[in-house]
Amino acid sequence: MLVQRLPDTSMTVALASGGREYLGWGMERHMQADLFDALNANTKATGNWAKGKAPKIPAYPRPKARPEKKKAEKRVSVAEIYARLSGR
Repeated sequence: MLVQRLPDTSMTVALASGGREYLGWGMERHMQADLFDALNANTKATGNWAKGKAPKIPAYPRPKARPEKKKAEKRVSVAEIYARLSGR
């Protein structure tokens, strides 16, 4: 079943993206974080620093990307699937 036309900040889209930490991370928030980082990089590159060394400016905090899980090659029987779903 494919769910369409959900807002990109919804819980369903967040869970499909990787987890609850993606909740609220729509296109606008990603663009704002990228703009924040670009402005910091520009400030760092063009600044006139007293000691000649630019300070470390932290990046905007983003949700951590989870490594993708590899598919298991093991076959599962219908009885094992039923046992898992029924909680037995």
